[in-house]
Amino acid sequence: MVTSATGLLYVDGSEGRSMTPTLITANRNYSSWSLRPWVLMKALGIAFEDRIEPFGEAENYVAFRAFSPTGQVPVLIDGDRTIWDSLGITLYLAERYDGVWPKDEAARAWAMSATAEMHGGFAALRNDCTMNIGVRVNPRPASPALDRNIARLAELWAEGIERFGGPWLAGADFSAVDAFYAPVAFRVRSYGLDVGSAGAAWVAHILDHPAMRDWEATALTETWREASHEAELAAAGTITADYRAG
Repeated sequence: MVTSATGLLYVDGSEGRSMTPTLITANRNYSSWSLRPWVLMKALGIAFEDRIEPFGEAENYVAFRAFSPTGQVPVLIDGDRTIWDSLGITLYLAERYDGVWPKDEAARAWAMSATAEMHGGFAALRNDCTMNIGVRVNPRPASPALDRNIARLAELWAEGIERFGGPWLAGADFSAVDAFYAPVAFRVRSYGLDVGSAGAAWVAHILDHPAMRDWEATALTETWREASHEAELAAAGTITADYRAG
């Protein structure tokens, strides 16, 4: 269990809920969607029970349906409520805790838009640069779609840092928009992607966050391997270093 470092309370009148919520995630090494709410809750000091359900095979739907309506992770179990999808969890948390979104209205509007863009976009980046924290890869030549995704990342991150002063994407404090791009920071490092000087500075900053270092340390100890994820990695390029256990 992670105990709250900030003493944050529910703000919707549900302070009386006595059960610590459980966040269910999958393999640290592979699961980019899982990382988002996990690192957000860690960074904001929101207490939760940490439960890992590893990918056992290419199709985990049947097993994961025992706790997830979609057969996917992440899932937040809060008492008798089940909240699924990384964005759904984020919106749920934002109604109950300070700090999920920036306080400044302009920064908040930008952060919400950038978060939605990440949630629904960047398909080439997801497909061509699969998340695998423990490796370094010499990537295959980028497709035009991937080049556009990388250029957009550089543009978006530089815009946020310039407009709101950094060091985080929407200002001085870590917020949901940083959490949603956190998996991309691992991808940038794994594949050596060029996201410009402002983007590179943000990547270095978030990778040094204690929660990100905690996630990575666990990822490197995992000995689980799942065939489809490993096949995606093999297709992405040539592995030049592998720091994973086992």
